[in-house]
Amino acid sequence: MKETRILLTGANGQIGTALTKALRNIHGKENVIATDITEPKQENYPFDFIDILNKTRLREYVGDYKVTQIYHLAAILSANGEVNPRKTWEVNLNGLLSILDCAKDFELDKIFFPSTIAVYGRSTPRQFTPQHTSLEPETVYGMSKLSGELWCNYYYKRYGIDVRSLRYPGIIGYDSIPSGGTTDYAVEMFHAAIADQPYECFLKEDTFLPMMYMPDAIEATIKMMESPKEKIKIRSSYNLSAMSFSPAQLKNQILNYYPNLKVSYKPDFRQDIASSWSESIDDTRAQQDWGWKSKFDIHKMTIDMIENLKSEK
Repeated sequence: MKETRILLTGANGQIGTALTKALRNIHGKENVIATDITEPKQENYPFDFIDILNKTRLREYVGDYKVTQIYHLAAILSANGEVNPRKTWEVNLNGLLSILDCAKDFELDKIFFPSTIAVYGRSTPRQFTPQHTSLEPETVYGMSKLSGELWCNYYYKRYGIDVRSLRYPGIIGYDSIPSGGTTDYAVEMFHAAIADQPYECFLKEDTFLPMMYMPDAIEATIKMMESPKEKIKIRSSYNLSAMSFSPAQLKNQILNYYPNLKVSYKPDFRQDIASSWSESIDDTRAQQDWGWKSKFDIHKMTIDMIENLKSEK
């Protein structure tokens, strides 16, 4: 039986940082290789530089290191994606196709591809969005992720590639400060409160979005990836849910611990993006197929987030 060797692309990102740690706890540090196009901001070794658009380098790396699984996290996110749509499409979609071709040619065991609530659009039901529904994204990020879902399903059906995917809600974590996303306000608000600084939110105070605390996101990812192949019934991407809240609700939670927090609201272009997304998600299929169940609501998340951020000061 061959040894598990995992390659993560985009490992310096918000999810990648936490996921790398979790996978190394399971498989051993030497068997989980973090890669990105920038130097890691914290200890994250073994680490190497890989540009996913460099197909030759990627294939050499997969072969030389006898990689068996790839967690493909490298992408340009929603807000940043609107700054350079063509580049976003190239990175997000062509990068995935290179990964899928590696999986086919090197007969890799598994591939993980993160999708997103950005695949939804204004024609999608906003409340308890079902697994199978209208998908008309309005951002190039959402378009690229929806196309990626279809390619994943295609490679599974045509080539038998064991590719698995989750539609992440907005992710909140303390390991790193995110950038370029439409749901980043939540992490930024926590940091402002602890630093005793005012916070100007780029969304309206009553904008509800699906959100998830990082420990839940990591647990869901690993649980799905370690589930028997026959339990994975959806090969495009699974809906994933934990909680939904607005900036005003998050502010009220934080005020219980930082009563001096001042939040103002100045919606920018990200408000239009958020308004095209769902407010809450139905993830019944993930619950039924591979036993998913979230652990954190907004109250539990707020307590844990503050405790961890305070310990890092």
